[in-house]
Order: sequence, then C-alpha cells, then structure tokens
Amino acid sequence: EEGEFVVFIGPSGCGKSTLLRVISGLEDTSSGEVMIGGKAMNSVPPAKRGIAMVFQSYALYPHLSVRGNMALGLKQERQPKAEIEARVAEAARMLSLGDYLDRRPSELSGGQRQRVAIGRAVVRKPKLFLFDEPLSNLDAALRMNTRVEIARLHRTLEASMIYVTHDQTEAMTLADKIVVLRDGKVEQVGSPMELYNNPANQFVAGFLGSPSMNFLPADRVGGPPGLTIGVRPEHMRLAIDGRIQATVTHVENLGSDTNVLADIGDGAQITVRLFGQHSVTPDAPIGIDFDDAEALYFNAEGQRVNATSGAALAM
Repeated sequence: EEGEFVVFIGPSGCGKSTLLRVISGLEDTSSGEVMIGGKAMNSVPPAKRGIAMVFQSYALYPHLSVRGNMALGLKQERQPKAEIEARVAEAARMLSLGDYLDRRPSELSGGQRQRVAIGRAVVRKPKLFLFDEPLSNLDAALRMNTRVEIARLHRTLEASMIYVTHDQTEAMTLADKIVVLRDGKVEQVGSPMELYNNPANQFVAGFLGSPSMNFLPADRVGGPPGLTIGVRPEHMRLAIDGRIQATVTHVENLGSDTNVLADIGDGAQITVRLFGQHSVTPDAPIGIDFDDAEALYFNAEGQRVNATSGAALAM
C-alpha cells in the first residue's frame, strides 16, 4: 500500500536481496510483473523507475564531501542549482547532517555515513525507497539510533519503503507489514504483532521472537501425540511441580530480564524468560510450566493446527 513500511525478512539465501534487485530493475524477472504506482515496470530501466536504494555498504564517493555525495544524483538529472541546494539542505536538516556537509566520508562515523547514504536517497524524492540491510555494518548502539532515524523519516515523508533484513528486531520495530520468506517463497504476511501472536507455521513461530519460541513434543506435557507444542520463553515460568522437569545449563542475567536455559532430556533444551533479576544457578534442577492458553500446536509438516482436532488453522 502507498506510504506503507514493508519489511522482507528471512534467513540468508531466502531471496530477500534478489527481490529488491528485481523491484529496482537491476535483475530481470523470469515471470510476473513488477508494479509501482499502478504501472508495470518490467521494461522500464532502473533510472526511470522512481526508486532510491540504500545499501549496507553506504556506497559513498570518498573524494566527494557529504554535500557532494547527496547532490550527485540531482546533478546527473540536471536539476537547477537552487533546487539541488534546497533539497540537500532539507535532507541534511531531517537527518541532522547540517554540521557535516563539508566533510569527507572518511571523517564520519559509520552511523553518519549511513545517514548520508539515506540523505542521498531522500533528495531524489522517489516514489519508493528500497533498503538492503542498511544497518548490518553498524554496532548495536548505532543500529538502534539509525533504526529510530529511519522510522522517524518514514513518518515525516509518508513515503513507501521496502526494507530487507535478517534481523527480526529491525523487522518488528520498523514494519507496518512483515513478509516472511524462506527458500524464495512467502511463508506469511501480516503486521508484526499478527505474526508474533498468530504464526501460520512452525518456521514463522521460531523465526520471530528473541529468545526463540520453545518447541517440544506435545505428549510430553499431556498434549495430543504426534503434534509439536510451541511456547514462547516469556510465557514459561518456574514451578516446583511443573510438567517439565529440567536441569539448568546456563543463565543469562540481563538486568531487566533473566534468561534460563534448561536441559529437558533427549538432547532438547528450552529457554525461560523471567522478568527482573532472579537467583538461578547452573546445574540446579528446576520445574517449568506454562498456561495452556499460551501454547501453539503444529503438525508433522510444521503447519499450525487445532490442539483438539488436529485440523489446520486458516491464517
């Protein structure tokens, strides 16, 4: 939809970047049509598609200043000088780059370079922004800051954006709509909370969420045989008489949360996410339980099913 922020997510090699290259015209389609603004783009060259792309490598010219990098595309389009200056100044204001316009890329931090790459896209006023894993080269703090900048930019411009990432945190925090891909196929499409709370299959359930959803045979906890049960770590709790008896293998003390990793036998391990700080020690025996209402069920093919009938759920 126009003005929507759509995130394509999936493991490496699932076709995310290839999809962006097809949309941008850098790679030909084998079938189907690419539609932008209601118009077929298959025969339209990349430069004429009204698209701006932001790469993970920044792709800045080292001999040009920030101003020069941001203005280059407009100069190639032979835009009037006054128009170029106005657009560069506006983009610099949006991205807090005003103090860096005369610096070279080598004088900037990684986060600042990425903002310049985004600014170079903004000045073109494209119909569609394409982001190809733009934060993967940044450290954790810069990733969060730049993620906030991109979200703010989307709200300001109200532009259509397609964003590719393997990072589910980026997908959950940025997207209006998430498209989960695997092996070149769409597994599920929906809002972040729709996919998190109602995954269509075991792959989507396990891919979204950190720590990942726990899976174990349903009959181990009194459920129907032949099915797999899935429970998110935050929905599990420590309980002396819990249905799952386990041994603590590792404890992650995060300050606000505590992640308890436990061996439940047969080489299987689950994670319990406890809110707050807890005194749990490795090698200690523990009981674990959960509310049945929080559990999801999957058949042998990994499809979400009704726990009682075993029938596949329409998602």
